[in-house]
Amino acid sequence: MRDYLKQRFGANATGLWLTERVWQPELAADLAAAGVAYALVDDRHFLVSGFRHDELHEPHHTESDGQRVGLLAIDERLRYLIPFRPPEETASYLRELRSQGHGLAVLADDGEKFGGWPGTKDWVYGSGWLDSFLKTMDRLITAGEIKLSTAGAAFREVPSGGLAYLGTASYREMEKWALPPAAQRDLTTLEEELGPKHLAASASFVRGGHWHHFLVKYPESNRMHKTMLALSTLSRRRGDPPEARRAIGRAQCNDAYWHGVFGGLYLPHLRTAIWRQLAIAERVLRQGEPLLCEEIDLDYDGFNELWVHSAQFSAVISPQRGGAIELLTRFSDLTNFADVLTRRRESYHEIPKGPQHHDGGKEAGTQSIHDIERASRLTSLPPVDAEPRAILVDRLLGDDVTHAQYSNGTYSPIRSWAVVPMTAAVKISADTAVITLRAKDLEKRLTFDATGCLAVAYSWNTDDSPKNALFAPELSLARDVALSAPAATETWRYPITTVARSERGFEETVQGVSLTPRWPVGIGGAVLELGT
Repeated sequence: MRDYLKQRFGANATGLWLTERVWQPELAADLAAAGVAYALVDDRHFLVSGFRHDELHEPHHTESDGQRVGLLAIDERLRYLIPFRPPEETASYLRELRSQGHGLAVLADDGEKFGGWPGTKDWVYGSGWLDSFLKTMDRLITAGEIKLSTAGAAFREVPSGGLAYLGTASYREMEKWALPPAAQRDLTTLEEELGPKHLAASASFVRGGHWHHFLVKYPESNRMHKTMLALSTLSRRRGDPPEARRAIGRAQCNDAYWHGVFGGLYLPHLRTAIWRQLAIAERVLRQGEPLLCEEIDLDYDGFNELWVHSAQFSAVISPQRGGAIELLTRFSDLTNFADVLTRRRESYHEIPKGPQHHDGGKEAGTQSIHDIERASRLTSLPPVDAEPRAILVDRLLGDDVTHAQYSNGTYSPIRSWAVVPMTAAVKISADTAVITLRAKDLEKRLTFDATGCLAVAYSWNTDDSPKNALFAPELSLARDVALSAPAATETWRYPITTVARSERGFEETVQGVSLTPRWPVGIGGAVLELGT
């Protein structure tokens, strides 16, 4: 990137606007080692570490392991003024800072605020905000009230504020989004009880969680992340082939790993892109490899998974979670067929409907994305899944369960093996890998060939099951796959749809397809095959 910027703009890039403004103390050493002289972070990072607002209008410095990097605090008030408020409000704020003797105000922000977010195109361009803003800034410069500067020049021209050690932080909304739904609601309640005045006075210490918690909140995100780490380790052991290393780097693009108001993890095309890069890397790293099975705690949850792989495919089975297949990637088309998002309750699904306030027009300004977020309301609650989605989540259903109840998650199974630990026995030959999983009343034998095609054989105890029950393994798939299920009474199918909040309000997104063959429990066994 530095080489490109030099070629394109003729400038040496020495500073960095941190991705999603995430900071943890050890980053200083990593940034310095990468040749970064300074980083831009939110002013909130300083505030939660004990600094006062009036200490933030000057450059600071920090270090990690003796490696030094400069820090600039992005002014939150400027972020909310530009471009959402009339330009004169920005001018008044800058004059206020100058009258108080401050020498620096820092702005770094997203380009999509200037036409990409809902309502901003009309406001910024149609209403003349941009033209008015540029004229306002020009008047301030001509009058000698402000001087525009690059971040690098600010370090040379503005006296240092000294040493700063910042705690782990991101922007306020990111920390809130990382919380589990119940904790998000608790934090919202606290903010409402404090009220605007008291919240403003204590906002630095009223905060959410660590952005890493997205990996706990969303196992699908964690699965991508830990697969990336495992392949990164494998790549280093195998000499870091350039194609694999490049693909692993691309798979670290952060957008698909978290979810706030911007979709992120809920957007299938983002996850698909990550899994595609991971498949490219693994295909390179496993060239010429025979069929193998590793027992490894791939997702770092304290329970081992079985990682079956060859030069043509990769699959992860969780004995702890009923022998479900949580990853199934075939290198021929670079698709992870298990890349499906579980339907879950989000905090914004339960925000009660209330009065909505909207200030419109040029004089009042336009709504920020967070105003839109707070204004979004649902008229009904979307379906949620009682259990995590994967390939081969096995259940026993009553024959009175309808397709509508099943697809909406408004049923109770007679029995579910979704979270039942199973024992596993592995047998590998030149052409097949056979994984035999056993739990009380159920045996499940998975047979993979070297290309990743899968045959499954079930046998179960019929003694304790209602005679009219149906054995029903659910396959949640990223796309349609050929499924053969001989002797099944029928195979239920429905699209897996989630409802998530985005910058445009609430959106339905198809995450994949559910296929569920059903067999009468009395036959005691069943087979199915998953092709291409």
